[in-house]
Order: sequence, then structure tokens, then C-alpha cells
Amino acid sequence: MPQLRKDPVLGRWVIIATERGKRPTDFVHIPEERRGGFCPFCYGNEDKTPPEVLSYRDPGTKPDTPGWQVRVVPNKFPALTIEGEINRAGEGMYDKMSGVGAHEVIIETPDHDAELSRMPVEHVALILKAAEQRIVDLQGDTRFRYIQFFRNRGYAAGASLEHPHSQLIALPVIPKRLTEELAGSKKYYGYKERCVFCDIIAQELWTSERVVVEGDAFISIAPFAARFPFETWVLPKKHDPSFEDIDADSRFALAAVLKETLSRMNVALSDPPYNLILHTSPVGERDLKYYHWHIEIMPKLTKVAGFEWGSGFYINPTPPEEAARYMREVEL
Repeated sequence: MPQLRKDPVLGRWVIIATERGKRPTDFVHIPEERRGGFCPFCYGNEDKTPPEVLSYRDPGTKPDTPGWQVRVVPNKFPALTIEGEINRAGEGMYDKMSGVGAHEVIIETPDHDAELSRMPVEHVALILKAAEQRIVDLQGDTRFRYIQFFRNRGYAAGASLEHPHSQLIALPVIPKRLTEELAGSKKYYGYKERCVFCDIIAQELWTSERVVVEGDAFISIAPFAARFPFETWVLPKKHDPSFEDIDADSRFALAAVLKETLSRMNVALSDPPYNLILHTSPVGERDLKYYHWHIEIMPKLTKVAGFEWGSGFYINPTPPEEAARYMREVEL
């Protein structure tokens, strides 16, 4: 029988369509054809991108030349532009503001055919370090209120280039989704004087049925009210509102859990396209007792259609308990 499940953070209801009970093999995933053509992110094409703002490279090599392991550059076609001041205005009843922000690309590896889940843990940690360093640097700009890190893997998930990369967008406002998450977390804390994410972690460790990977410092789970089949979250076990507070040891531990989680997802679902999104505290709010940073990974297996858009409900045909079990049991 179907179930309605309530997300403890947002208060959002999700329909878990248990009678459909879709297994990994029930999702038709058509492998994407290689698009080929020129790739500006490949080794030797450093002069085809905007000048790098950060890179980890071999000693003695110069910026914007070969010799790098991870490279960060401004997006050539940015969603928001770094120049200018924030001008807010009204147009009748409508509000608008200038499109000021920053949009950067983390080129994760010189290898065009690499995949994050198959990179060495040390290299995944290096990518996370680049994201952390750029978030900290962008937070120094008083125009920005939130820094969004995300990764689109595959054309169906919005990736316009095949070369492994992730992105950062600095925003002059706090996104609505994060505002809702902060409000829900604060409400829960006001009622129970505990962080809702810490309680989620404790609950999942107690039952174990939705745990995908457990490390000493991090855990990945299929959330109780998952919106999408095989949706997975990665969270630090210890309360921490801000991703950028992570130290070197924790970064390596995160890289190990993230790599294994993606490896299990890729084996279970035959390398699906996915979106990976970091949720962290807003700029200047690094000590929140009620919020807990985390990473959400959403494979693109189903489509959001009329009912979802019209009602705000999501229909998930794979119970998260089953999704977690499938991913736990695959052989790596």
C-alpha cells in the first residue's frame, strides 16, 4: 500500500508508491552517446578557458599551462556576473535586482574520461579542497550571501560538457530552498533543542535500514522521505553547520564516503546521470546550532510531471529502504 511520508526538515509530504516497487533494473537508462568535438577543459587547452583563479599543479609549472591536477576558472558563460553593484528596484508590484554574483568551474581532472567515483580518494579530497578554498574566498565579498556548490553528471542532469567538472555560484540572496531548510531546522530546534539532522543521523544509525555507507566521521543514507528513487544524502556525524570548516583529515574521510557512495550508486544503476548539491550555511552564519551541512545526490531516473508541479508532492516509486539495501549489497 502506498505511504505518505513527511520530511522532518521541510514538512514536505512525499508519496512512496510501494506498490510500484521499482528495482534498479526497472529504470531504463540509455547510455549517453559521446558527443565528441573540442573540449576546452582538456590538458593542453588551458588557453581556451578564462584565466584560472586556483589550481593545484606540479612544482615549477605556471598558471594556465599544463601540469595541473585540479583547476578552477570563471565560467565563460556565467549565470551571474562579478562586475557591478547590487541595485534593488521595484517595477510596480514586482521586485528585481541586478544580476551580480560569481560563477566558477572546478575542472576536476586532466583526464577527459575520468569519473569521480573511480578517482583515487586523495584526488576526490583535492576536488573538495578546491571547493572549500573557493567558498571561503568568495565569502570575503560582502555582496554575496550564499555560495552554491553543485555537480551535474551527464547530459540528462544538465552537464553541457562531458569532461568531469563541478561548479560554484555565488548569490546575492539566500536561495528559497535553503531558506526553507533553515526555517524548518530552526523550528525543530526551538521545539526539541536538538539539531534535526543530528536526530536524523541518530535515527538512521539506530535502525540501519536506510544507511548506505558508514564511516568514522561521515555517513550516507537514503532519506526517509526521499523525493526521488535512490536519492542519497552524505552528512558529517558530528554537528557542523558549515562545509568550509572542514579540516584535512575530515576532508579525506568525506572523500572516502562520497567515493564509495557514488561507486555503489553507479554499480546499482549502471552509471546514471545525477545532480550532486552541497547544502551549507549562509555567508556569515557559521555557528548555527540548528543547521547541519550535507550533500544531496539525486540520480535522474524519473521525470517531474504534472502532479508534482501542480501539488508540490513528489512520487517516489522506490522505497528508500529498498534503495539503500540495493546499494549496500552491490559488489564493488
